[in-house]
Amino acid sequence: MFALRQVAKRFDNGTEALAEVTAEIAPGEFIVLLGPSGCGKSTLLRLLAGLESPSGGEIDWGHGGKPAPGEIGYVFQDPTLLPWADAAANVALPLRLRGVAEAQARARAEAALAQLGLGEFAGMRPRGLSGGMRMRVSIARALVGEPELLLMDEPFAALDELTRQKLQADVHGLWRRSGKTVVFVTHSIYEAAFLASRILMMSPRPGRIAQDFRPRLPEGRERRTSEAYFQLVASLQASVERIMAP
Repeated sequence: MFALRQVAKRFDNGTEALAEVTAEIAPGEFIVLLGPSGCGKSTLLRLLAGLESPSGGEIDWGHGGKPAPGEIGYVFQDPTLLPWADAAANVALPLRLRGVAEAQARARAEAALAQLGLGEFAGMRPRGLSGGMRMRVSIARALVGEPELLLMDEPFAALDELTRQKLQADVHGLWRRSGKTVVFVTHSIYEAAFLASRILMMSPRPGRIAQDFRPRLPEGRERRTSEAYFQLVASLQASVERIMAP
């Protein structure tokens, strides 16, 4: 779908966030960017979204060219919902900004919420929803425009472990059914191991790709309890210890 070719990012204050990041991403992959705080994971996500520009290198979007803004979904760490609007109106917002008629946008928003198990909560405002439900609304908002590329920046970091695991399973299932390309940022080795079809381990700043994992895990209930899962967690832990060693 796209290729990173020697991508670098240096900010105006002199901070070198990324250096020589090179990787090719195929359509339909679930890519997890894993690495320590400050290694440039979120910066790389913003480069893909077009919110920042590389200081060096290039992002090659291939023969189809870069997706239009409406074809990239972005899920932030915080749900960032409008407090005065109900769940469906929040989800419909990207469509309304693109000029979709209100009734059509509302119908598509309600369908997106139903896909994430929130169909009966479409008329509720954010203050009446739990943290996990608000994050589901945020994910529905990112998906409602049927993006080619879904970018997710630590969306579950603030959630309790049980809610986090449920949302991980839901997002993984949505990815398998839709075949979308996903790039997901996390600090969690366990989250990366569960979600990814491919894990790019990043080194401390300036971020580089230190290792490329392509796990093969079973699907369904066995995914989080399989021997392959625990072996992958151990491999990721060993890789983290190597890149963090003085």
